[in-house]
Amino acid sequence: MPAAAPASDARRRLRAALWPPRVSRGQLVVAVLLFALGLGLAIQVRSTNDHNQLRGARQEDLVRILDELDSRQQRLQQEKTQLEQNLTQLENSSNQARDAQEQTRKKVTELGVLAGTERATGPGIVLTIDDPQGQVKADMLLDTLQELRAAGAEAIQINDVRVVAGTYFTDGSPSGVQIDGRSVSQPFRFTVVGNPQDLTPALNIPGGVVRTLEKDQATATITQQQKVVVDAIATPKPLQYGKPAAK
Repeated sequence: MPAAAPASDARRRLRAALWPPRVSRGQLVVAVLLFALGLGLAIQVRSTNDHNQLRGARQEDLVRILDELDSRQQRLQQEKTQLEQNLTQLENSSNQARDAQEQTRKKVTELGVLAGTERATGPGIVLTIDDPQGQVKADMLLDTLQELRAAGAEAIQINDVRVVAGTYFTDGSPSGVQIDGRSVSQPFRFTVVGNPQDLTPALNIPGGVVRTLEKDQATATITQQQKVVVDAIATPKPLQYGKPAAK
């Protein structure tokens, strides 16, 4: 009986030492490190298994996998090339559309200048005809206009009347001439857009406009300018008979 008592005391002390468990900071750190090490080993094993699957695959399977990867890469490259081509076409189409619109606007403006529906400005001359004796008639103004056109005039205005392709001259009252049915009195002022170096000699040639006017006791004064403005606007008349011919 005395020997059994120490054994019972020893077991009781052992249980008191093991429960409840006492965890120190060092033990907790060791436990965390062991958990991390175990997780890393598990991931490594899984990765090794994946590689082992490819490493253990048959040659035919590996060739098929490579072929599939090559085919996918080629399809992606073709899609990329097609998209780049589409982008280039869209950019070119957009540029061509803008260029076409710009050319159209430019052409409309040029035709407007010729038709007299647009103002015009540029280098040119101003021809002023003074006729104290009233000898300048419609035919003389028409001859002057024809000389200017032949010399390359691009836009012409006589006083406040715009000259166009259908402009006509008639003799009106004793003090003036009618241009397109509008009375224009002297001094007759031609405002002309064109090259002054071509327009001035065309009017001053021997037997030309200036000499003819001087014979009728009229004076012609030509002023060359770097910028003249033809701002009279003609009202277009609808065509009664003519229409565009079919190609």
